[in-house]
Amino acid sequence: MAEGLTLYKLIILYMLRRVNFPLSNTQITEFMIDREYTDYFHVQEAIHDLADAKLVQVETIRNTTQYTATNAGEKTLEYFSNEISYPIKKEIDAYLKDNAFELRNESCMIADYALTEDGGYAVSCRVKEGRETILALTVNVASEHEAEHICEVWPEAAPDVYVAIMERLL
Repeated sequence: MAEGLTLYKLIILYMLRRVNFPLSNTQITEFMIDREYTDYFHVQEAIHDLADAKLVQVETIRNTTQYTATNAGEKTLEYFSNEISYPIKKEIDAYLKDNAFELRNESCMIADYALTEDGGYAVSCRVKEGRETILALTVNVASEHEAEHICEVWPEAAPDVYVAIMERLL
């Protein structure tokens, strides 16, 4: 079995391969710490090393960073997956199965905002299914407070907005 930092990297790649949506830094870190595999700093070092080696793709939205395995990351895992013990794989699979709904919702309904040239704010809201964006919506608002509010409520509102738009259009 792999030791230390190498094992942490393989666990992260295994987690990313077992889902069809990105996982956030927080989701990965909480899993690793809650199961006492390692501490916060080693998780961050492993994630950073994976990103530097282009084994994971990094996307930052507002204050959330999400990761997906790249083709190179998946190939690396194929070569070294036997370095992760069966009990660890079983624990990861159980965690992902038990928390799939919450993990997916956190990763698939995302919103961010940016200042526009006219001094307002453009709020970009997305719904993703797996790695594909199935809805992209930009809303212009006057204040940063409004933009932040939309970003906060988007994860809960997104399913209803998506259904309403699809019903109206189809």
